[in-house]
Amino acid sequence: MDVVIGADKNGFELKEKVKAYLNAGGYNVIDVTEQPAEDFVESSLAVTKQVLENGVKKAIMFDEYGVGSAMASNKVKGMVTADVNEERTAHMTAMHNGAKAISLGSGIVGEKLAYSIVQQYLDTDYAGGRHQVRLDMLEKMI
Repeated sequence: MDVVIGADKNGFELKEKVKAYLNAGGYNVIDVTEQPAEDFVESSLAVTKQVLENGVKKAIMFDEYGVGSAMASNKVKGMVTADVNEERTAHMTAMHNGAKAISLGSGIVGEKLAYSIVQQYLDTDYAGGRHQVRLDMLEKMI
């Protein structure tokens, strides 16, 4: 499975740890920030671009608190990114919201919890069906 990752300077260390975890798990990691981006807007938009232009199904963004990356990414039409800091939300946002990306805050989530959150997200497929109605509604918003 392809997984796009990217981080600003505050999320870079956690991104590198998760990257090693993903590589060890056999994932094809597409790192859009081999060097840390100066700002979360830059890193999250680089991840978003890879997802939307190349049809990648799963992505992870890292900054200090997670919310900035999610907010910036969600400004782009067609993107669904959830700020996640525990496993259940990672599972549910993938299953019910069809999240194309999650964002993690290095100032909130530690290394071991990050691995668990990431694995829950990656192991969960989008359920579609009744949930697609809401995604379609979001796409129609201006």
